[in-house]
Amino acid sequence: AERGYSGPNATSPAGCGNGSAGHDPLRQEVEALVSHWNLYINLGGFFVGLFSVTLFGPWSDSVGRRPTLILPAVGMALQAAIYLFVMYLQLHVAYFLLGRLLSGLLGDYNLILASCFAYVADTSDKGARTFRVAILEACLGTAGMLASIGGGQWRKAQGYINPFWLVLAASLAAALYAAFFLRESVKQPKPAKLFTLSHYKAVYRLYTAPEHLSARRLLALYSLAFFLLVTVHFGTKDLFVLYELGSPLCWASDLIGYGSAASYLAYLSSLGGLRLLQLCLEDTWVAEIGLLSNIAGLVVISLAVTTPLMFTGYGILFLSMAATPVIRAKLSKLVSETEQGALFASVACVEGLCSLVATGVFNSLYPATLHFMRGFPFLFGAIILLIPAAIIGWIEIWGSGDDYNHFSDVSPSPTDG
Repeated sequence: AERGYSGPNATSPAGCGNGSAGHDPLRQEVEALVSHWNLYINLGGFFVGLFSVTLFGPWSDSVGRRPTLILPAVGMALQAAIYLFVMYLQLHVAYFLLGRLLSGLLGDYNLILASCFAYVADTSDKGARTFRVAILEACLGTAGMLASIGGGQWRKAQGYINPFWLVLAASLAAALYAAFFLRESVKQPKPAKLFTLSHYKAVYRLYTAPEHLSARRLLALYSLAFFLLVTVHFGTKDLFVLYELGSPLCWASDLIGYGSAASYLAYLSSLGGLRLLQLCLEDTWVAEIGLLSNIAGLVVISLAVTTPLMFTGYGILFLSMAATPVIRAKLSKLVSETEQGALFASVACVEGLCSLVATGVFNSLYPATLHFMRGFPFLFGAIILLIPAAIIGWIEIWGSGDDYNHFSDVSPSPTDG
């Protein structure tokens, strides 16, 4: 729904040339308050979720994935219910923070992602894992596109309250499905204590255990590549609407919607492209082509001064989402089947950190570079993506593929020691 909102001046050409609205003191005060509370809510959710995800993720390696799919869905339902109470009763905005903290305590969205990716790793062999992960990421993109288009129109028609009833219903439906219909993917689930430091140690041991140092080094390098790639993805995605609204593009709300759809379609086109490229290329080179698509698309967008050129940039991004499923699958193959929950819990925390870093860096960079190049943040993102491209290429050319199989076969269980 974020991309569905196009700002108060989006439907008028004045949004490009008339700066009077930007000097309205009341509007500036409201924008400052919204910015501050968004920061508090996001930071609160991130730090609480950081501890809960790294607790529940390794726990799921023992007790199974279903509990860690049920709990965050219930938490998101509680958050939606609190948001509805706040809006109906017109309570103080601080209660939004309470809802986010409760959801964070139960794992929030990051735990759902971690559990879903771990579930895919549990139920797929190594050869098919990359494509299965890509399917899951394509589902995320499709859901985002539907939420952006449908949520934006619904909000315009009926206001902010009614869409949250759908959020509540969908969260409860997800919890019920996981509880009563989903087959457990962990082969031999067994009871395990939840509140114990051993779960945090399991995540820590992924990156620091002394045995098989080459595999641990690969784990750190792929994690760095993933961090940089996702940070650029989040950061540039946040700026698309601002860039499209401003001069010289001056897009109205209909073009903003088409741009939103084009950006989300990259998930589906990347899925199809990945499947075709896998027929003749190793996964590593598929990821490199995806990064090349991402870099080229961002460079074109950074220079876009006309609508056709902007949509050309979106078109070049058609394989931009092919690299992340490859990296997730590579990471998954570096650990044993008893460490998938711990691994994807750490990846989910990295992803949450990416969101915070992206917001801070790219949202600060955009206004600071407007005076000499409006599209500089996109060019900056393209330059940053050269680093994960170099990392992945270096690992493929000089790394040893034996590390994957050898490590994953003998890696110790998180409950050992």
